[in-house]
Amino acid sequence: MIDRPEAEALDLSDPLASFRDRFVIPDPGRIYLDGNSLGRLSIDVQRGIRNVVDDWGRRAVEGWHDWIELPTRLGDRLATTVLGAQPGEVLVADSVTVNLYKLAHAAADLRPGPIVTDAANFPTDRYALEGVARARGRQYIEVDSVEEAVAAARDGVLCLSHVDYRSAALRDIVALTASTDALVIWDLSHSAGGVEVDLSVADLAVGCTYKYLNAGPGAPAFLYVRREIQDQLRSPIQGWFGRREQFAMGAGYEAADGIERFAAGTPSVIGLAAIDASVGLLEEAGVARIAAKGRSLTELAITLADEWLAPLGFEIGSPRDASVRGAHVALHHADAWQIARALIERGNVVPDFRPPDILRLGFSPLYTRHVDAWDALDRLRGIVERGEHRSIAAPPMRVT
Repeated sequence: MIDRPEAEALDLSDPLASFRDRFVIPDPGRIYLDGNSLGRLSIDVQRGIRNVVDDWGRRAVEGWHDWIELPTRLGDRLATTVLGAQPGEVLVADSVTVNLYKLAHAAADLRPGPIVTDAANFPTDRYALEGVARARGRQYIEVDSVEEAVAAARDGVLCLSHVDYRSAALRDIVALTASTDALVIWDLSHSAGGVEVDLSVADLAVGCTYKYLNAGPGAPAFLYVRREIQDQLRSPIQGWFGRREQFAMGAGYEAADGIERFAAGTPSVIGLAAIDASVGLLEEAGVARIAAKGRSLTELAITLADEWLAPLGFEIGSPRDASVRGAHVALHHADAWQIARALIERGNVVPDFRPPDILRLGFSPLYTRHVDAWDALDRLRGIVERGEHRSIAAPPMRVT
């Protein structure tokens, strides 16, 4: 059993401890364990947004001389800092849903088989893929497991999440990509910035920047296309930012070379400024150290859950092997919704809930301490032991 002084000792030896001071934490007593949904605001991002707004005020349209290449410049930084990819393979643009739509359509041009995913994949992925399959006259297959999805994909298009958004199960990008003839699109939304990512042999990927990358609500997403196949693929959204010689304003559409061909409309410069600052934090911290701390935090949470919460009806819903687990922990309980609300309203801890019975605890490593994990599990234990959650009568809300 780990006591609180041992958790404090882990924080004293934490090489990332000072990064917590770089984040806006208005109530130090409130434990925030929902960074796997929306990361905290950093002072660096505040400053980055303020700077670009001031730049807009000073320069107006002349600012585009510096802003116009931000999608590819930031893509290069994400590639080398976070994603295990090469410069020229990542573009920051649009949302995950739009980017997945683009890549799934483009991949379908190269593979005649079905469009396949697993039923546990994030909902927006499943919906977008189903729509692409319908538009292309392809079979859409949604199966119960990753293994079944790989088998069903044949010579088609396969979409998988690197980290399962519910269970935190971490999939092996290298092994799974090599195991199929399908073109594989990886969703990195619940892994980028929280665990190590290796896209060196991957075909395609998408991901968001507002979770472990802490770039803010609605911050632009990113897409990855392996350099060797970029010129074989065509984006279904033919926007002017993806056209060769964009400002020639000529008739007809001719796709730009390389990763820029997957751009579409005018990028969000303020959102890009937030990503610029957030990637800077990850460059300083190092993804390997971030991932190691995430494993330590989730290991502590699982150890405490086994000791304190299992007797109260909780079951661990995440892999116990830290090497195949993302940076959050899933706890199953029949009263998970009521417990989540009680933890927020009475325990001053912010988790989230996923139906039907999952309480998720997200341990974003840059600002979450081991004592936060210890205290959160202790407060959770107390609330359930006292039965405080039973007085929560409100039905589930749109947002937990």
